[in-house]
Amino acid sequence: MQTTILGIESSCDDTSAAILRDGAVLSNLVAGQEAHKLYGGVVPEVASRAHQVHIVPVVDAALKKAGVGLEELSAVAFTRGPGLAGSLIVGVSFAKALALSLDIPLVEVNHMQAHVLAHFAEPPYPAFPFLCLTVSGGHTQIVRVKDPLNMEVLGHTLDDAAGEAFDKTGKLLGLDYPAGPLIDKLARQGTPRFPFPRPQIPGLDFSFSGLKTAILYFLRQALEKDPEFIRNNLADICASVQQIIVNTLMDKLEKAAAETGIREIAVAGGVSANSGLRSAVESAGKRLGWNTYIPKLEYCTDNAGMIAVAGYYKYLKGEFSGQDVGPLVRWSV
Repeated sequence: MQTTILGIESSCDDTSAAILRDGAVLSNLVAGQEAHKLYGGVVPEVASRAHQVHIVPVVDAALKKAGVGLEELSAVAFTRGPGLAGSLIVGVSFAKALALSLDIPLVEVNHMQAHVLAHFAEPPYPAFPFLCLTVSGGHTQIVRVKDPLNMEVLGHTLDDAAGEAFDKTGKLLGLDYPAGPLIDKLARQGTPRFPFPRPQIPGLDFSFSGLKTAILYFLRQALEKDPEFIRNNLADICASVQQIIVNTLMDKLEKAAAETGIREIAVAGGVSANSGLRSAVESAGKRLGWNTYIPKLEYCTDNAGMIAVAGYYKYLKGEFSGQDVGPLVRWSV
């Protein structure tokens, strides 16, 4: 008998639905929210209201693209957390109502665990155990993955995440939100000639708040001397910022690989779409003898395909949720 999972993702500002059948993703659709560019960041109330508008059409479109009817669904998997409370409530409530109406199981999914399992949306798949550097706007962590449902966080950010460092730098530079992709594009046109201090945090943990402050002071002093400094050096500034963030991530990843002896290395999360990071991981893999895995771009950012994958593994283990389940704004892997 076929196992068909509907995945629903609504942790932040993207409303996404996906259909997975026996481990294969048949559709994976995302409705974004352009309104947040006006505010320079995600506005929770705006995000939750947009989810209410988007969720029914997105789910309907995902079903139609996959050629699947509601009666064929085996379970509904949804992001329980972590994320924005209002955004999560929309997805959780919709998933609960649909599962109840169809009398099928409800499967809660940890958003960060799903980012790791995005590597199983399409082959090649990493072998267990593997290390996964998970980098997004809200999280930065190194995870040892023993099997699909058994993960251990070896290091995490103590303050700002790498994605936050990109976006906050973008705001200082006057770039639109989200700034990460824009900085990546400009960095490819520039030279990393401005030195920024590398965070000195022991172990495998990260910290980017000090770097953000260093960039702020650097720009403030430079603008006092030359009001056109950012305009005249934008590409080089972006290249310099991207280099220090990528180098910081790679230092910790290489350290974790050396300490654990694991050579199966994966990268996930929205920042894994960054060309500098992808190139650095591939280069380190060749130099250190790693087998490296980076998802297709559609599985890097928030998407329901990864939620459906995680839900599929939990479905096989019979790990279902009750109708009393609610969102979790904070939820560790």
